Amino acid sequence: MAREDKINTAMVLAAGFGTRMRPITDTIPKPLVRLDGRALIDHALDRLAEAGITRSVVNVHYLADLIETHLQGRPTPEIVVSDERDAVLETGGGVARALPLLGPHPFIVHNSDSVWKDGGRSNVAALTAAWEPHRMDVLLLLARRDRSLGYDGRGDYTLGEDGRLARRPSEGEAAHVYAGVSILNPALFDGIADRAFSLNRIFDKAMAQGRLFGVELNGTWMHVGTPEALADAERFLNEGRRRTA
Repeated sequence: MAREDKINTAMVLAAGFGTRMRPITDTIPKPLVRLDGRALIDHALDRLAEAGITRSVVNVHYLADLIETHLQGRPTPEIVVSDERDAVLETGGGVARALPLLGPHPFIVHNSDSVWKDGGRSNVAALTAAWEPHRMDVLLLLARRDRSLGYDGRGDYTLGEDGRLARRPSEGEAAHVYAGVSILNPALFDGIADRAFSLNRIFDKAMAQGRLFGVELNGTWMHVGTPEALADAERFLNEGRRRTA
């Protein structure tokens, strides 16, 4: 990747209500729920910093003050808050509001609750290394269903030999699940006037132009959506430590 194409900015999505994680999220926002001794958002931000990301925009809405206070204690990456206290914008709308903070170049989007156990390499670094702006507008990090914990769905995408993605057939299954991390070309948001919309709209726009690609995650992805799944992830990480001790 040429130096001028190097990705050094990310957005961490931290504005959601975390309703499926209740009752835990009745009093704390989901990004501050702890897994393996650290808040979920710190797993994301640490991973980004380790991969060379120097600046991260974090959006806030639900229990925003708690998240802002928590972030004040982080040395890296540099944190900029995108305040969404006035509206529920969904994932796409949240990124669209933050575009002036993110700048004109491609950037990473990382769900604050996307966690995994690496399989020996940085998956964020692998994602940025695979980014080819001349042929891609979106690059998704994908987890294999058979290497995921806490996921019982039918998958999201089929991954072609050339790395291009197609949506799972409506009545079928797909081997890969979106793992909650992507690289986006901000030009995809041009012409979208809606305040609240899903990032799936951006993914589908890129797919229609043949510019939606995927990279397979190396390791075990953990779908931490409920208190039960959180406990399962904690057990998985503890068992892994015992096996390697």
